[in-house]
This record gives sequence, C-alpha cells and structure tokens, in this order.
Amino acid sequence: MRYPLINRFKGALLGALLGEVLAKDAQNYLSCDVREIVLLGTKNLIELGKLDLDNWPDQHPTEPPDLNRTDSLFLRAIIATLPVALFFHDHSPHLRQNLLEMLPIWGDEPVVRDGTLAVGYTIAKSLTEELHPQTLIPEIISFIGDTSTLLPDKLIKLNNLLEQGVGLETVQAEFSREDDGIHAIVMAFYCFLSTLEDLQLAVLRATHKDNSREGETGNLHLQTISIITGALSGAYNSTVGIPVKWHGLLSPDNSKSLVLELADVLVAVWSGVYDPDLHFNEYPGEGCVRHEEQTALCVFASPRVIQSR
Repeated sequence: MRYPLINRFKGALLGALLGEVLAKDAQNYLSCDVREIVLLGTKNLIELGKLDLDNWPDQHPTEPPDLNRTDSLFLRAIIATLPVALFFHDHSPHLRQNLLEMLPIWGDEPVVRDGTLAVGYTIAKSLTEELHPQTLIPEIISFIGDTSTLLPDKLIKLNNLLEQGVGLETVQAEFSREDDGIHAIVMAFYCFLSTLEDLQLAVLRATHKDNSREGETGNLHLQTISIITGALSGAYNSTVGIPVKWHGLLSPDNSKSLVLELADVLVAVWSGVYDPDLHFNEYPGEGCVRHEEQTALCVFASPRVIQSR
C-alpha cells in the first residue's frame, strides 16, 4: 500500500478544510461550515456503524448547519457525502446506494446527484489505490449511469483536453458557459487530474480567479472548486501531500485536531473493531471524548479481515 488508509481518510477531510480556507476572499468570504457538516455526517456513521438518515440531523450536538441554503446547496451536498464516500469506499454498490439515499435531503437535484457520485467514486478509487487517470473519467460516467444532465458529455470533453495537456485558463474559457454545478465539478477534476501528484499545486490552481464569475456568487463558486479539489487530491496524496506550512492554517479553531480524531475513529468503526458504546462517554461539538483506559482498543484492520458489517 502506497499510503496507509488512515492517512488517506485524513487527507480527504483536511483537504476539504484547506480548500475552504485557501479560497477565502478577504472582502467577501462566505462560510460554508465544512467542519460542521463533516462532523454531522461522520458522527452518524461512527455511532451507528451505518448511514441512518432518520437520525442523521437530530444527533448533532449543537444547532445543525443549514444544509438547504440555496446559495451553497451543491457545495454542502458534496461536503456532507464525504464521510459516506470514505466509509463505503471498499464496496462500489454500497457506496452508490448510500450516496443516492442522501440525495432527497437536497431535493434530488440531478446535478447534485451526478456531482456527489463523481466525487464519491473518485475518492473511493484513491482509497483502494485503483485510480488510473487514463480510465477514471469513463469509469465515473459508468458509475453515474443514466442522467438528464450534461455532466458526462462535459467530462468526456475534459478528458480530451487533459490528453492534449491544455492550460488552466484555456479550460476555464472552454467551460465558462456551463451552470455552476457542472462547471465546479469539471474544473475541480481538471485541477486534480492535471496535477495528480501535487496537492499544493492542485489547490492553488483551483483558487485561481475566474473572471467569468464575479461577485459573491463567483467567490462561492471558487470555494466550491477549491474544496472539491482539496478533497480529491487529499484522498489521493494523503496527509503526506499537504505542505507543512498549510497545517498551521487549520490550527486556530482546532479544526485540524478534530478532523484527525474523527478520521481515526471512523476508520476504526469501518474496520469493525470499534464499539462506540465502550469508547464514548461524551461527543461534544469540539471533539470526541473517550475512556482513557480503552483507547488502546482503537485498532485498524484490512478490509474484510475484521469487519462487523
């Protein structure tokens, strides 16, 4: 294994957080609550060992973030499904089923559906170390299946541009007339696949200003591309790919330590050797509190070797 699985879990979550931070606009920054939405989804999986939408929003320890804000509907859907993509990465049918079960939260929007499937599938391929750039986009299109959106067609066009080695501004111009959801997915995949082994460059390219989208909407759109790129590249390059100086960006509000702790527990639950009833006496918004004498029980296992589910 090129990178430990736990490092890829952490890389995907930290990458999304870094994407949010690095896309900040000093004069007009829109918060999308990446940490809170990740916490919401991860906590459900940790405590139940499965996705349970009936209890999903109610288990949040504080006031849950507004998942249905129209100005960031697409982005919030992508963020909320990140823990699901991580947890079900080792079984494509279960991955697809659970991602699709979450879609009614956002009204079954076709672009949201296709975007979450594309991102979830790619993260899963990174975690199983089966991501092959030459075949990834055709595989994504197959995973999406029948759809009313133009995303598959645009991904095929993107694949051709990647093969030609075209630059960022050329790709931005090529897809400048697409709606925000499709444009965000295409640009995020371009930034990720064109700099596959370099997380820093991928995210920096994702935050490059696109003059075709100005104002508040443009800022949010840029943030969407950056967060998706960070998650994709983080899952592929793991925490090893995150520059040391970037780790400090997450320290002030303790986002980094919380995400790292959540990833540890999520992997342990996924492996089938972690019992939340034994390990948790409290789960506050700022972190997980575990019985100190039972911390040693948190161990990781290879897929299908020790798993209760």
